[in-house]
This record gives sequence, structure tokens and C-alpha cells, in this order.
Amino acid sequence: MIVGEAAEHEMVVKQDLRVVAEVRRFVRLVTGRWGMDDFVPCLVASELVTNALRYASVSDDDVTLRLDRTEDGGLWMEVQDAACALPYVQEADASSEAGRGLFIVDRLALCWGVRPLAGNAGKVVFAVLNP
Repeated sequence: MIVGEAAEHEMVVKQDLRVVAEVRRFVRLVTGRWGMDDFVPCLVASELVTNALRYASVSDDDVTLRLDRTEDGGLWMEVQDAACALPYVQEADASSEAGRGLFIVDRLALCWGVRPLAGNAGKVVFAVLNP
């Protein structure tokens, strides 16, 4: 999949944290069509979209979630937003209620990373999950 290319399995997420439940339903629908277990994909999508909505996007910017298959049958997931600030894994203390999103993604994904978009148009955070 090429960044910016319309994906068959794409969801535009409005700036509202309540839509994360809709994100999980979308991921379940797509992974179900592919015969994949949905637990880890739903968790990773929830974390990436929540991070984009909470930390990266301006209130009027949408976030886009794209899903695709890798050549070996794994799951390619990416979340695009308009912010240029790069995410990083935070150290959360035991009593903290936030700050574990990318730590969870890092533990569950085969790999993950960030690609800045040209012209300071934002970034894409991606994760690759086992089939």
C-alpha cells in the first residue's frame, strides 16, 4: 500500500474519542473477512487511533485508519494524522492512567514505526501484526 493511496479498508475517524469503539468494530469486520483473530488488531488500532486523536491532531483534523494484508498474510495497519510531532514510547509509572499506548503496540506488533509526510503534512504511524 502506498501512503496517500485510497485503501480498500480505510476509515476516516472524526475528532471524538467516543469513536474508538467504532474503530474496533471496523477492525473486527475487516479481520473477520480475512479469517484473522481480532483481539490484538483491535487493541493496537485502539491505541494508535487514540494516540492520534489525543496527542497529534488539531480539533478539526480527521485521522485515517487503513488496514491491508502483508505478503505473508499478516496485517498492515496505519494511522495518518496532520501533526508532525513524532510519537515515542513513554515510561508510565504504576499509578499512571495514560502513557502506555505505544508500549502496548511495541510489545504486540512485529514492528512499528513512523513516516513523516512530505511538506509537513503530518505523519503515518504503522504497525505490522502476525497473521
